[in-house]
Amino acid sequence: MEKVKLGDNVSVHYIGKLENGDVFDTSLLEGREPLSVTLGKKQLIKGFEDALIGMSIGERKTVEILPNEAYGEFNNEMIFEITKDRLPKEVKVGETLQSNTPNGIIVVRVVDIKENIVVLDANHPLSGKKLIFDLEIVDIKK
Repeated sequence: MEKVKLGDNVSVHYIGKLENGDVFDTSLLEGREPLSVTLGKKQLIKGFEDALIGMSIGERKTVEILPNEAYGEFNNEMIFEITKDRLPKEVKVGETLQSNTPNGIIVVRVVDIKENIVVLDANHPLSGKKLIFDLEIVDIKK
């Protein structure tokens, strides 16, 4: 039976969960196709890609991925404050914003709004979390 290896184009159904069981993403929603990627092109987090290697069509498994093989550890240095006048007036806690920086575009989440200051978090929303994926290989193309 053919097994997944680096360089293969793989189609995979998945359910991504947190340790408490909350689903943060899945390909099993109505109207969605399986995820299709070429392994080895850094299109996936490392732990997800590593878990696919060696699987066969129709095979299912559940893997736990630690933060260092997913979105990294939570970094307090990525939380910062800016003055309120630098943002749209209607900004609310929980919103996601994009900003152009000398290093490219960054995505930040509004975590707090004080009198004249807004606290932003540039960590990935899944940083610092163990991720659990239920995987099923649908197709392998060489």
